[in-house]
Amino acid sequence: MLMATMLAGATLFDGAILVIDATVPCPQPQTREHLKALEIMGVKNVVVVQNKIEIAPRDKVVENYRQIREFLKDSMYRDAPIIPISALHRANLDVLIEVIEKIIPTPKRDPTKPLRALIARSFDVNKPGTPPEELKGGVLGGSIIQGVARVGDEIEIRPGIRLEKGGGRAEYEPLYTQIVSLKAGDVNVEEARPGGLVGFGTLLDPSLTKSDSLAGSVVGKPGTLPPTLSDLNLEVVLFERAVGTVDMIKVDSIRTNEVLMINAGTTTTLGTVTKASKDVVSVKLRRPVCAEPGTRVAISRQISGRFRLIGYGIIR
Repeated sequence: MLMATMLAGATLFDGAILVIDATVPCPQPQTREHLKALEIMGVKNVVVVQNKIEIAPRDKVVENYRQIREFLKDSMYRDAPIIPISALHRANLDVLIEVIEKIIPTPKRDPTKPLRALIARSFDVNKPGTPPEELKGGVLGGSIIQGVARVGDEIEIRPGIRLEKGGGRAEYEPLYTQIVSLKAGDVNVEEARPGGLVGFGTLLDPSLTKSDSLAGSVVGKPGTLPPTLSDLNLEVVLFERAVGTVDMIKVDSIRTNEVLMINAGTTTTLGTVTKASKDVVSVKLRRPVCAEPGTRVAISRQISGRFRLIGYGIIR
């Protein structure tokens, strides 16, 4: 579940810092998994941080540095800078900040594109016992990936809420509401743009947003969002070995009827494979996703009781 959370967050990144412990051999299983996850989600700008250099002897730090460089050589981050630091003693942090400024530039944004935001959290901010007339609407938290959000804007939220239909059949219906407040960097603002996290105050019933119930949703202006998909057809690329296991288990082909974990945007969902060939897989999702063709998704399967990253797919 921690990997699922990380994958959801990675879709919001313009760049990343990969932190490696200088006191242990590299790579650890988690390090391999995080590096592959960054590749899958298309994060191109990465700075590698070799931390805890104050604990290990100099020769061990140098050897660990060589291991990191060897680990990176077959990845898209082979030329990524490696910055040795001591976070505890704040040593080399000035160099790290300088490198981050160079390697992870702020992308140019097009403010004329329709609003699109990925929601990673949702809250009920009201304290127990708040009188009805003082209740505040539900709050969404996430990042704007394109366009501009303004106080007063009407928004649509997909997939929306789960409704039970006849015969025990469940469907998701989009929600429509208004932005009544915006918070960015702990400051209330009148408009928000891509970059950083944003809190959207809305007129939604707070019961709909409590306990992250709308996490994984997509926000946009009504009529501009991608469709809600309960079935995915994926062009699949599988790794040779499962990521995150100590013994590097070989990845077998995906099989019909097996259950996979799919990460699309900030959505984490399970799905059952209904059809599988070598390069194309059809999956019926337990929770739908709001995504358009060409979106890249991470695929994990259960190995030894835990979901492990085995590859990625592109929505057809």
